[in-house]
Amino acid sequence: MWEERVTWTEHIHADPAVLGGKPVIKGTRLAVDFVLGLLAEGWSRDQLQRNYPQLTDDALRAVFAYAAEVLHDQTLLPVRPGAA
Repeated sequence: MWEERVTWTEHIHADPAVLGGKPVIKGTRLAVDFVLGLLAEGWSRDQLQRNYPQLTDDALRAVFAYAAEVLHDQTLLPVRPGAA
């Protein structure tokens, strides 16, 4: 069953006084890029929530929604190894 769509703006914000303005999960100092990095290293949702109990399912889904929106209009150009 599909859950209600998470609006990332409810869970993520940027404040110049917190981590130099990096986007963080509201009420924490957990930066979006930090959470994505842990996931890229193979951390599971359970590991994240065990180590960071303030990271709710909705907040984690907001991290993905934020990343998707930020990357939506990005164009990545392929670069061949050795091409300069």
